[in-house]
Formats: sequence, structure tokens, C-alpha cells
Amino acid sequence: MSIFEICVDSPEGVIAARDGQADRDELCENLFEGGTTPSIGAIKMARRVGGIKLHVMVRPRGGDFLYSDVEFETMKFDIEAARSSRVDGVVIGILTADGNIDKERTTELVTLARPMSVTFHRAFDLCRDPFAALEDLIEIGIDRVLTSGQQPDALAGAETTKKLVEAAGERIVVMACGAIDETNAAEVVAATATTEFHFTAFEELTSEMEYKNDSVAMGSNDAPSEYLRRVTSAEKVNAVIEAIKNSGN
Repeated sequence: MSIFEICVDSPEGVIAARDGQADRDELCENLFEGGTTPSIGAIKMARRVGGIKLHVMVRPRGGDFLYSDVEFETMKFDIEAARSSRVDGVVIGILTADGNIDKERTTELVTLARPMSVTFHRAFDLCRDPFAALEDLIEIGIDRVLTSGQQPDALAGAETTKKLVEAAGERIVVMACGAIDETNAAEVVAATATTEFHFTAFEELTSEMEYKNDSVAMGSNDAPSEYLRRVTSAEKVNAVIEAIKNSGN
């Protein structure tokens, strides 16, 4: 049985993922930087959505995964908030300066998170040695690791991901990610031998504002118009899921 996890950035995205027949959400904010911790309001609203499991990103900022003491303490508070909101799991990732898993801090976060499920996110793809990192995560007791095989997308890293799946056996789940969509999903399945898949499924939504001032940007000038948004599409979610189911794997 394949498991489908959709990366979303809003409670409405959780609803779309559920309606698209996904099994699980990873709720984030700030996907422009790869995802950061969502607000407690977003978590609580997302938790009201039934029929789908909810995992929450715990990442205090964009950038690397070498965190200060203040950032680490913030992550602990965020895990406590997620647990009190009765989410199903959290998604974490901490590295040492030399590119290895920060075993001490990761163990502390896992202990704090239980009984929630714990996923180690794509900080894994920035590790010095993915196979040594895999063994560290197994030793710590992480439930799953998210990876594109240390490459920009799932197909480019498929060979490494498949080797990680083989090395992991039944000890940890290796979940494939990286630009997976309905056009390549079946190929990802065949090339990686993974059974859990993580992807986004966005479509562009035009604002219904009648008055528009496109000369002002609320953030980076490189960002798209304030009157265009990417929202999770139930149809796109389902298209990827059906492509994998129809692949015969």
C-alpha cells in the first residue's frame, strides 16, 4: 500500500489534500524557503479537518539546519504546541556543523514529541554521508526520512534513494520527494522502490479583488503579484495518486 503525503501551506490546503484522497498532510508556512513552522492558529484550524492525518513542520527559520540555542528552544516549544493541538506528527531536522545528524538534539526532540510520529525532513539531503545519517536516524528511532536522494528532484536522486530503501529495510520508512507530479510519478515508483510519497499539488489562483495596485510588493520584488496565489488543488493531488496507483506498483 502506498502512502501519499501532501505538503500544504494552509488549512484550506489540508481540505484539498483530503478531498484529493491523500493520506497525510505536512503543514508548513513559507514554502518559498522550503517550509517553516506554521502558526498555532493554522495548526488548530487544520486539526479541525477530519479524514486525513496531520503532520506539522518544526523549523524556526529558512536557511541551514545548524541552530542556535534560542532556535533549538523555540523548536521544543513548537513541538509542545503541536502535541497539545493533538496533531499526528511533527517534521524535524537538525545537523551539526560538519554535516552529520545532530544526534543529541534530535534525540531530545524525538523524546519530547512522543507519542506523535516523527519525520526527519530534507535536511537529510544536506548530510555528508546519507547512509551513515540513515543509521543514525534508525538508532534515534525516527519513523521516516524524507529525501530526494541528495539531488534536486526525485528522479535525479532515484539511484541513491533506492539504495537507501534497501539499506533501511523495515527499520525506517524512506519517503520520496522532489518535483513529483502526475507526469513522472510512475517512473519515480519504479526507480526508487519507495512506498511513501511527498509532493505539492498547486494551481495558480487569481485574486477576486476588484481594485488592484500591482506597483507595490509586500515582500521580495522577485515574488509574483500579490494578486496571484498558489493553492493546493484536490484535482492535482488525485492525479498524482492515480498515476501511482495505475502504475501497478
